[in-house]
Formats: sequence, structure tokens, C-alpha cells
Amino acid sequence: MRRVVLLVAGLMLAVTACSSGQQAAQNRQGQAGFVSGNGNVSVFAATDRKPAPELTGTTLDGKPWTLSDHRGKVVVLNVWGSWCPPCRKEAPDLVGAAKELGSSVQFIGLNTRDQDQAQAKKFVQEFGVPYPNLYDPSGKALLRFRGQIAPAAIPTTLVIDKSGKVAARVVGEVTKQTLVGMAKDAG
Repeated sequence: MRRVVLLVAGLMLAVTACSSGQQAAQNRQGQAGFVSGNGNVSVFAATDRKPAPELTGTTLDGKPWTLSDHRGKVVVLNVWGSWCPPCRKEAPDLVGAAKELGSSVQFIGLNTRDQDQAQAKKFVQEFGVPYPNLYDPSGKALLRFRGQIAPAAIPTTLVIDKSGKVAARVVGEVTKQTLVGMAKDAG
């Protein structure tokens, strides 16, 4: 019985893995252990919101960035990796939402597990990402969000309200329409 349970669990993990195929496996050396969500949206009532942890780091262009510097503004945090096919698929929607919402919302990307900044920079350039992106190859910054973002759930997007609390979360690909609506509701 135990073997059957382990086999079923293993098959479920294989079915839900973020990417598949030989090329994807080759493109994500060392990227084992991540699972893409199904785009599940969670919206939290103002009274149920938990504070986002302090997030600091260096952007891909070498500038320091701190979440608390953006208190008083809605912040959209997108966790991504250049090796992740769903991240590539959602990138145009994130760019479109960032352009539509403009300066009223601060977007920040959190690049995780890319072992070379060149891969992350190429992704940003390829998709014309207009907002800053923190480089977090070890996943250390991501771990600060334990309980709010599963470290293996790539991509995940959080909408953080003006008081620094998590107002909404999408585990998996996010669409422009969903993101614009969540950001406006959090404002």
C-alpha cells in the first residue's frame, strides 16, 4: 500500500511540474523541485491580510531595492525564472498590466534560481519588462515569504496593498485582466 501511495504521489508531482520535455530539462539545470500552480487566485479581505516580509535586494541593473520604500503604493511582486515555461507565457501579460497601471502601481520581479544573471537579463530584454527585477539565485529572498509563497511554486504573483499587506495571490500563470483587477482592488 505504501508503495502505491508513493507511486501515485510521484506521478502527481510529475504531472504538475512546471515544465516538461527534454529541452526544458536541459534549459533548467539544477532547477528540480518546482511546481507550477494552476492560476488559482486568492483574494484576502482587508481584515485577513498578513504583512509582507521585508524584501530587499539588488536589481539586475545593480541598483538596491527595498519593499518598504514603496509603502503607500500598491506593489505587484512576480516570482519567476527564465527557465520556467509558464513564466515565459505570462510575461507579456505582466508587461501589459504594468504599462496599463503605470506609476500608480509598483511592479517588481523576483528572479529565482537562475544561476547566471545573463539568462535573467536576456528574459527581461526579450519580453521588454519595464520594471525592476531582483536577482535571487539561491532563493533566499523567496524564503522570506514562507507561508505566503510556496518556494516550489513558480510562477507566483502577490499583490501587496498600500499598507504592506498581501491583498491577493496567484499561484501559476497570471493574466493581464486578473492582475489589473487585483491591483485596482488592493488600492
